[in-house]
Amino acid sequence: MNDFQKTQGDISQDRKKIFEDVHDDFCNIQHILLKFQQWREKYPDSYYEAFISLCIPKLLNPLIRVQLIDWNPLKFDAIGLKQMPWFTSIEEFMASGMEDSKKEDSSDKKILSTVINKTIIPRLTDFVEFIWDPLSTSQTTSLITHCRMILEELSTCANEVSKGKQDLLKSIVVRMKKAIEDDVFIPLYPKSTVENKTSPHSKFQERQFWSGVKLFRNILLWNGLLPDDTLQELGLGKLLNRYLIIALLNAIPGPEVVKKCKQIAAYLPEKWFQNSAMRTSIPQLENFIQFLLQFAHKLSGSEFRDEVKEIIPILVKIKALNQAESFIEEYHLDHLKSVIREV
Repeated sequence: MNDFQKTQGDISQDRKKIFEDVHDDFCNIQHILLKFQQWREKYPDSYYEAFISLCIPKLLNPLIRVQLIDWNPLKFDAIGLKQMPWFTSIEEFMASGMEDSKKEDSSDKKILSTVINKTIIPRLTDFVEFIWDPLSTSQTTSLITHCRMILEELSTCANEVSKGKQDLLKSIVVRMKKAIEDDVFIPLYPKSTVENKTSPHSKFQERQFWSGVKLFRNILLWNGLLPDDTLQELGLGKLLNRYLIIALLNAIPGPEVVKKCKQIAAYLPEKWFQNSAMRTSIPQLENFIQFLLQFAHKLSGSEFRDEVKEIIPILVKIKALNQAESFIEEYHLDHLKSVIREV
């Protein structure tokens, strides 16, 4: 770690020397844009006929990349792009252009989006593909913050930037798929082996289960940035149905399983269940619902029968209302009908 920090420090110092013998007019983004601004103000026809808006992103690319050398979007304290000097300089240049130009479709207003598409997204994609750990909530949260800002900027742009957005989102999905395939492992032991909660087998199984739940949560944090069907395929189809439910089926019925089910349900995006007319849940949750019903049936005949009242609110939250009503009727749990009426 010390060697890494030393190397990182050396790179940061070397970065400062790159332009130490270069005049600001040729390496300071604000100064460079000022020259173009003066050209645009004095000779607008010449400026626009030269298609300068196409040249500026290419000209600024190496200068921006130098500023991004020590930028790590996976760190919670990483500076936001909007706070970076190059970003504010380009914004000011574009704003002054909109004031000076009488053209509604001024090509200069696309400069920032082009820079993001050609310079920022490739760097962000590299972090996603080679460094980001989807099991890390802090890294995921920070990455989402930066991606959200970038995609908001691109949302106002024309079609030519959509490829960059698609490439970024695709790399995120591919990385999460890889994490599910490579990092999720929940061993299944005979119940007699894990009855003792202090046994190494039980502790390891618990640790692995909660690691899977953590990844489940981190995947669903992308709600609003990735399409619902993609998140449902990853989080529900590949992770919940393939790993977590199998582990729950192998678990010993009791309050601990109820806690796990409640935690899983808590991470599901509420917008998936906002339709007030819903009486049945989304198809990908059918296995989870069936497990909850079977589990509630087992609890009702055990010493933990009081825990059944904790299962009904989970069914209600995920809009499995028909199943919840049927269960209440079958087991004469009239005192729980109010839970459904409140929906």
